[in-house]
Amino acid sequence: MGFTDAVRTCLTEKYITFSGRASRSEYWWFALFSLLVTLVLVGLFFLFGGVRAMNTGQFSTINYIMGALFVVGMIALYIPYISVYVRRFHDRDLSGWWILGVFVLSNIPYLGVLISLAAFVITVLKGTDGENRFGEDPLNPSSGADVFA
Repeated sequence: MGFTDAVRTCLTEKYITFSGRASRSEYWWFALFSLLVTLVLVGLFFLFGGVRAMNTGQFSTINYIMGALFVVGMIALYIPYISVYVRRFHDRDLSGWWILGVFVLSNIPYLGVLISLAAFVITVLKGTDGENRFGEDPLNPSSGADVFA
């Protein structure tokens, strides 16, 4: 799965789909897309004087617009990101509820580093071959034949 396929899948076809499995490429391409969107929004915030306004306490209309755009953009990306994250865990034959544990425990000093590292390793590892309890293998040509037709 390429960059555009992953973004299209996560934003349109599986926006709030927490069932099934996600391949490594789907997860990591969408993670890259989310990072790029975040950088663009933060860059626009800086470009339009957001930091200066925060330091002086004098916010203009454009600062409020950029802040609202950032918040809306992050909320819009948060749901599909969690969705693809859960499906990635499913590909490793792990329950998606582990994501909740990752988010809670990653905020604990020192332990959070280990938990975040473990979650990173899980997303990097190859998924289980063949069907598992969460569905067909996303890399199996027979399960994704309609996508490439």
